[in-house]
Amino acid sequence: MKPGIHPDYHDITVIMTDGTQFTTRSCWGKEGDTLRLDIDPKSHPAWTGVQRMVDSGGQVAKFNKKFAGLGLVRK
Repeated sequence: MKPGIHPDYHDITVIMTDGTQFTTRSCWGKEGDTLRLDIDPKSHPAWTGVQRMVDSGGQVAKFNKKFAGLGLVRK
């Protein structure tokens, strides 16, 4: 392998939505950083079978605000 072309591969801590955590190796962040998950296999509808509204970062609220005045006018 060529030297100097590969990203830094280091240990990080991942915190799941239920508070459990584990250490893994990743190219994300810096050595010792913590990655907090908003959605993981314990909370995602595809794995749990329970459907719920997931509004990550307020995208649904932003959409509703942007298009609130837009609607069909019936006569």
